[in-house]
Amino acid sequence: MSHSGGVGGGEAGRSRRWRLRLGARTWAWWLPLLLIALDVAADLAARSREPLSFLLVGVPPVAATTRTPRRTAGFAALCLALEIWLASRRPGHIGEPHHLALYLSTAMIGLVGAWLAWQRLRAEANLVRARSVAEAMQLTLLRPLPERLGPVRAAGFYEAGERGTLVGGDLYDLCETRFGVRVVVGDVRGKGLDAVETVAAVLGSFRVWAHEWPDLSRLAEHLELSIARNSGHPTGDDELFVTALLLEFPPGGGSVRIVDRGHPEPLLLTAHGTRRLPTVPALPLGLGELGGEKAEITTHPLRTGEVVLLYTDGVSEARNTEGELYPLAERLAGRFGDGCGTPDPSALVSFLRADTEQWSTGAADDRAAIALVLLEVPEAGRPGGAAL
Repeated sequence: MSHSGGVGGGEAGRSRRWRLRLGARTWAWWLPLLLIALDVAADLAARSREPLSFLLVGVPPVAATTRTPRRTAGFAALCLALEIWLASRRPGHIGEPHHLALYLSTAMIGLVGAWLAWQRLRAEANLVRARSVAEAMQLTLLRPLPERLGPVRAAGFYEAGERGTLVGGDLYDLCETRFGVRVVVGDVRGKGLDAVETVAAVLGSFRVWAHEWPDLSRLAEHLELSIARNSGHPTGDDELFVTALLLEFPPGGGSVRIVDRGHPEPLLLTAHGTRRLPTVPALPLGLGELGGEKAEITTHPLRTGEVVLLYTDGVSEARNTEGELYPLAERLAGRFGDGCGTPDPSALVSFLRADTEQWSTGAADDRAAIALVLLEVPEAGRPGGAAL
């Protein structure tokens, strides 16, 4: 499951599209009619002593795969009528014992087919409800990215690592606080429900404490505390940890502060090329007690037209069919290098998503990925401004 633009956006209407896909008229929808037509045409063309109506017995279960119970029963009734008609065209056949057995078998199979169609419709309804619940959970955990939050423009995409799922072990959020715009992006070790629970714990803690703690390092420690409490669950994973970046864009602009808890460094796209923003890595969230030292905050100046890219290893470690890692910095430099101007956040996200998918096409890579693009725009009354 994936989405782009404002991460989490475009989810409205997914349930409706899912229902349409379930009810789409594929080749299987037409198969019962095709079988009936082929059987009748073969019987009329063969002109054999025995009718070929026994082929019609298979129509009701085939109809049950795509039709409603009532229409499946209707197909059974039609097949039964055709069997009687085809037998009546041959003197002495209509009442023979094996034909009577065929009529009874068709009626019984028709009843079973109608029941199977009812079970299928109930299973599809349950699937749609489960999908809707999953979408609601995603929108609760991974909220849509606002296009503009204070002086920051944002765009991104998110892809869960396990096929058929909407929420995986990667996380992101940003909020505007009295300390500036704060951002978190992270990657939970492992998959499954434990990873989703950890995502919920970290994001819930961030949304509360990002507004309370002025020190970015202390904020990271409170996120770590939420993991420790989550890991204490009787069925939880005691070895869960999260690599994360915490960023803060002060109200005055012109800089970004970063706390690195074992996550890949951000990339800075400037008019002169692409480079990494150096950080001082600390232990991932959940392992901080092994080090005991407070995470260091690094501060970097930002200028107008400079873009900061945050991502998870699902982007940087995407592999092609030959096992080569995706050269993130080089690909961005080639696309948004000198003379290309400041990339629009949505354009950069569209390129990055398409390029990583093309790079990993055909590779056995069930990866989770997040990429967030943040561009700080000048505030009214502030000269120049800074870009993120």
